[in-house]
Amino acid sequence: MRITVADVPALERGVALLGSGGGGDTMTAAALLRQHVTHGREPDISGALDPNTLVMPVGIVGATAAFTEKLPSGAEFATAVSAIERWTGARAGALVSIEIGGLNGLMPLVAAVELGLPCADADLSGRGLPRLDQLSIAATGRGLAPAALAEPGGQVLVLAAGSDESVERGARAFLASSGGWAAMAFAPVPAGELPRCAVMGSVTGALELGRRVLAAGEGPEPDRLAEASGGRVLAMGRVLEVSRHPGPGAHGRAGFGRGSATLTDHRTGALLRLEMENEYLLALRDGHPVASTPDVLAVVDHRTGAPVPCDAIRAGIEVDVLQLAAAPFWTDPRRLPVLQPRAYGIDSDPVLA
Repeated sequence: MRITVADVPALERGVALLGSGGGGDTMTAAALLRQHVTHGREPDISGALDPNTLVMPVGIVGATAAFTEKLPSGAEFATAVSAIERWTGARAGALVSIEIGGLNGLMPLVAAVELGLPCADADLSGRGLPRLDQLSIAATGRGLAPAALAEPGGQVLVLAAGSDESVERGARAFLASSGGWAAMAFAPVPAGELPRCAVMGSVTGALELGRRVLAAGEGPEPDRLAEASGGRVLAMGRVLEVSRHPGPGAHGRAGFGRGSATLTDHRTGALLRLEMENEYLLALRDGHPVASTPDVLAVVDHRTGAPVPCDAIRAGIEVDVLQLAAAPFWTDPRRLPVLQPRAYGIDSDPVLA
């Protein structure tokens, strides 16, 4: 399957919803992808790669806000991929996104076009995730190292060995002292092993989700919105209050910023509170948990249907809150602890669709 100009808006909407309030602004990534497909350079999305094809995971990491301010030169992905190829001695035959939610649902497609490679119909998250050590290859014990980062100023870092947590810490330290964001690549995975360590069908799934939601139009009724999204509507109403505060740290390190948003459901009068970090993590109705990660909690503008990210939600706006079922990969009891609320320091059992 090839991504065409007509597919870009739907794919952008789908990956933005799967970001669960995080994943970064998709506008710049969509513009870069649209520029390629407009000139006939259409990404090739493959769900049936030869089992021996080496598939390299790639994506953007760091402060996604900085990505829109410090634009890529176009060499970052090629540099990161080349660094891993030199280190491992294995040549990539295809790419796969590290994260389908947000801008990483689009940028690996841009990279695939630039490198002349197909892109696997899969990813390593199935949604938006904040940390590298939560990726599916970490959750299945495959490990993150070696990993390479290439930032727009030209610096390259190879994290040759170490635990998944040390790769996460090393990457964050590099990003803090460089340009704020970087292209990242990991050691390639044989395509035949992807079903065991990746979320399959995520690119076409995001595209279909976006198509259905866009077809529902602006301000759809709850039943129509639920049908289009394939999920359920938790609330529809006006945001009353947004609170933000520093998050809990670990081992002397600062944590991601935390916050909550509260709205009144105009259908029932109930109060819905959303606990958030980089993504929306937990929904409570009148104090009782009703939905949580690893399900996707998406907030959309009631009038336009555009997803509202955690860093943009404000008091006074009219929104709809959706719960979309997590990929089966994450509901497996062996992997659920990686993304359940307690993995973020929230004392709540997971509440899934």
